[in-house]
Amino acid sequence: MNGKKRIVLALGGNALGDNLPEQMIAVKKTASAIADLIQEGNEIVIVHGNGPQVGMIQSAMQELTRSDPQKYIPCPLSVCVAMSQGYIGYDLQNALREELLDRGIKKDCATMLTQVEVDPLDPAFTHPTKPIGSFMTREEASALVRERNYQVVEDSGRGYRRIVASPKPKAIVEIDTVRALVESDHIVVACGGGGIPVFRTEGHHLKGAAAVIDKDFAAEKLAEQLDADCLLILTTVEKVCINYGKPDQEELTELTPETARKYIEEGQFAPGSMLPKVEAAVQFVQSGEGREALITQLSKAHDGVTGRTGTRFHL
Repeated sequence: MNGKKRIVLALGGNALGDNLPEQMIAVKKTASAIADLIQEGNEIVIVHGNGPQVGMIQSAMQELTRSDPQKYIPCPLSVCVAMSQGYIGYDLQNALREELLDRGIKKDCATMLTQVEVDPLDPAFTHPTKPIGSFMTREEASALVRERNYQVVEDSGRGYRRIVASPKPKAIVEIDTVRALVESDHIVVACGGGGIPVFRTEGHHLKGAAAVIDKDFAAEKLAEQLDADCLLILTTVEKVCINYGKPDQEELTELTPETARKYIEEGQFAPGSMLPKVEAAVQFVQSGEGREALITQLSKAHDGVTGRTGTRFHL
């Protein structure tokens, strides 16, 4: 992976912290790692997760509704995702701007509130799995099921939580704007939290969906549509492993789609953790000639892109 490249970079939750004070600290380290890639001339588009943040927003909105149910109706999840994109992007772009100026680099960074189209017939909508928001009593949960047709689950004796679908992304709605910014030498923060999930209805209307999109799959779709050279997925481990946590744990330096699928069939990668990252990496390298993907730690991003560490996916 040597040479200057167009890189779509997917940040895991560890890069952002679990609350606002933690985020302020975390983004400084994140900005430093990303600036190392920018300093070598790479074009960078950043996709970030929002799990803790969108949950915090959703919980705050639920408390507001509880305070006066007649006045405040529950905030749509799509709007909560948009809020999280705005405030995470605000911190990220400012941290990057400061880090780059400290290095003598003047380069603009912009956060794009990004909608991602999903299919209303995606099977995920009939089998929601993602818990969001705060814990509720049985009575509160029953009221939301009755009044708003929410789906809820009991969570390990701690109360009830709403669950929503996690559909696959079909297309990035604002892709032309993102591409124009990249081609005019901007750093772009896009598809935050997997993007604001929407589907097309009558006319040209886009309707927000009660769903969350996995940020790794959103980053993959964005990388495809931008014709990126590399999909860089940053997580908590330096390399993808098989037999993870066992005495015979093995780090993987390279993976082809065929070998990755073999390990997936063996159940080597945890759902909701490493599995979507591996699946997204495989999907990207198969989407066009010469495309590569890399999974590694945030702190090892530069070493990974220059071929010194990480797990590289290629045909």
